[in-house]
Amino acid sequence: MLHITLPDGSQREFPGPVSVAEVAASIGSGLAKAALAGKIDGKVVDTSHLITQDSPLSIVTAKDADGLEVIRHSTAHLLAYAVKDLFPDAQVTIGPVIEHGFFYDFSYKRPFTPDDLVAIEKRMTELANKDEPVVRRVLPRDEAVAYFKGMGEHYKAEIIASIPSNEDVSLYREGAFEDLCRGPHVPSTGKLKHFKLMKVAGAYWRGDHRNEMLQRIYGTAWATKDELQQHLTMIEEAEKRDHRKLGRELDLFHIDEHAPGLVFWHPKGWTLWQEVEQYMRRVYRDNGYQEVKGPQIIDKSLWEKTGHWDKYRDNMFTTESEKRDYALKPMNCPGHILIYKQGIKSYRDLPLRYGEFGQCHRNEPSGGLHGIMRVRGFTQDDGHIFCTEEQILPECLAYTALLQKVYADFGFKNIIYKVATRPDARIGSDEVWD
Repeated sequence: MLHITLPDGSQREFPGPVSVAEVAASIGSGLAKAALAGKIDGKVVDTSHLITQDSPLSIVTAKDADGLEVIRHSTAHLLAYAVKDLFPDAQVTIGPVIEHGFFYDFSYKRPFTPDDLVAIEKRMTELANKDEPVVRRVLPRDEAVAYFKGMGEHYKAEIIASIPSNEDVSLYREGAFEDLCRGPHVPSTGKLKHFKLMKVAGAYWRGDHRNEMLQRIYGTAWATKDELQQHLTMIEEAEKRDHRKLGRELDLFHIDEHAPGLVFWHPKGWTLWQEVEQYMRRVYRDNGYQEVKGPQIIDKSLWEKTGHWDKYRDNMFTTESEKRDYALKPMNCPGHILIYKQGIKSYRDLPLRYGEFGQCHRNEPSGGLHGIMRVRGFTQDDGHIFCTEEQILPECLAYTALLQKVYADFGFKNIIYKVATRPDARIGSDEVWD
């Protein structure tokens, strides 16, 4: 006999292997109808999953966090199904769950329009209403590569080809659409009722700006109609307070296509900026920081020494003059060290606290830019403390107290701050790091 232990500690016996769905049905018809997945030893599995040995099991429904995850994952596949149904030439790539929903990236010959989004969402609803079963099967890796290549899905084939050759891969089919996926998924498309497509954005294939720009369709999905409506209302309210909208309406700043990711500050906006900077300048002065200013452009040799040229060069703006390579600084640290190295310092001078309103530039991908929150040019209020080992702890305590006060002055109380521990690739002895 096979023994299944339920969350309340009770056990059920079965004469042999049994599926999650069958266990749910043995408990009650209501649970069988509500079941979206099962959870065995902390792992979420399909309702079709066959249990072959004594196991603890909880039935996952839409009321569970795991259930919502399964709904969103499955809705991403429903989106891909609808896109392929309406636009057969579109190629599918990846479609993960994200906070509040999901997205799916597509390669298609023309941009998707708002009207396309309406049509895709309508088709998703029609496909969900057909309540088609979602069926899993497993193929050897190479067979799966050939299968997707045969369908003309070259992106999927490339993803599968990166999986070790000795591993099998799982595919999920709903109606006419089959997709690569680890799962789990809802047992049928009829379980997907409360979703909405939100927007289309650009995204590079595999997140690399040297690759093709794909089209990313974002959507949200929820367990109930009320939860979906609450989320849409929250987004509507947030859009009223969107800083890009306020910046335009209050005539504070604008972003221009002539300088993507860089900000043009208008008189009112620059006045606000100056108020914040002068406040921080008082913080510097009152807490023993000396203000410094480093150059914007520094020779390649320094970036090679710091490791940026090898590891971060794609994110740096570079230029050349008189057969020398330079880069716009993406951070201020190396410049502060060069300032510290000038002249002789005594231990009596320590701690030395440098602060800078340092203008930095980073070559962020255009698809990731967002108003003045994610930009290519920004000013980093940046400090570096040069001190003895004995001074490290009191300096950390003083700095953390200062950090909390500054954030509190701006109305932020529940903040998260992190200490970077030593990485595998580092310079300096373990004793110094300790």
